Amino acid sequence: MQTILVTGGAGYIGSHTVVELQAAGYDVVIVDNLVNSNPAVLNRIHQISGKAPLFVQADVRDADALAAVFAKYDIDAVIHFAGLKAVGESVEKPLQYYDNNVRGTMVLCQAMAEAGVFKLVFSSSATVYGPDAPVPYEESMPLGQPSSPYGASKAMVERVLADLCVSDSRWSVVALRYFNPIGAHVSGLIGEDPLGLPNNLMPFISRVAVGKLAELSVFGDDYNTPDGTCLRDYLHVVDLAVGHCRSLQSLDKVGLHAFNLGTGNGVSVLDMVKAFESVTGQKVPYKIAPRRHGDLPAFWANADKAKRELSWVAGSSLEKMMADTWRWQSNNPDGYGG
Repeated sequence: MQTILVTGGAGYIGSHTVVELQAAGYDVVIVDNLVNSNPAVLNRIHQISGKAPLFVQADVRDADALAAVFAKYDIDAVIHFAGLKAVGESVEKPLQYYDNNVRGTMVLCQAMAEAGVFKLVFSSSATVYGPDAPVPYEESMPLGQPSSPYGASKAMVERVLADLCVSDSRWSVVALRYFNPIGAHVSGLIGEDPLGLPNNLMPFISRVAVGKLAELSVFGDDYNTPDGTCLRDYLHVVDLAVGHCRSLQSLDKVGLHAFNLGTGNGVSVLDMVKAFESVTGQKVPYKIAPRRHGDLPAFWANADKAKRELSWVAGSSLEKMMADTWRWQSNNPDGYGG
């Protein structure tokens, strides 16, 4: 049985991926500094799978802590989620994002190499294509000039990993470029629980619906889109988690290989609000707010390569994403803090 190290495994996408890894028969070791996550998720994972993941509270920038993890556990591969991810915050705190996302990955890769582990799945982002890339994004496109330090940090990491693979043929790396994960596990036990005011649309909507926030802020309604609001490719977080599991199977190929994970459909902010209201029966009052720096008008994926090479598709409907989100939020109005 293989053992997978999941950095940031207590986070939103990480926790769902841990559940899917366990269901697929992997042993899991989580490393997470709990800066943007809650330790209560570990018990929730145990409730779902019947198996508690091994957990180490540590930062990926701590070389000594990582060395201790690799010395203690026989790790076969790493899935790397640990990173800061708020576009707007990255504009305000670029050094923090480059330090955490870029240096953190470099420290992790050094620790992996010293331990003789050369298989890595990296949680990248569709933002690496940059604002000038035509949609739908395809993996054959070159890395662009992302419009935020968050996106730039992801592109930098991909360049680092590409150079690493060229320098040492033992490395096998998959970069998963994905879009906007939403939804929650069907059990309602784990879901998205951001600290403070949500940066992402779906938890903002659900917190308004559950009465924790007065109204949704729609950042800009004057984009060149059908209703003036941003179009994004939203996919179910469980579909995304399955994609990470499937990507482990492609780590027998050396070098860096990129895959888009998405639905191939762009949905506007206002259409998301309407869909949520239709599925849940909950009203979501909103106001139009100024645009956020770094936001792009529209992007979505061409995920044909993932379908062809990973046998992966984002199969969940938008209605299911909304229903699962509301089940999580209504059962946990205060998130894990409740």
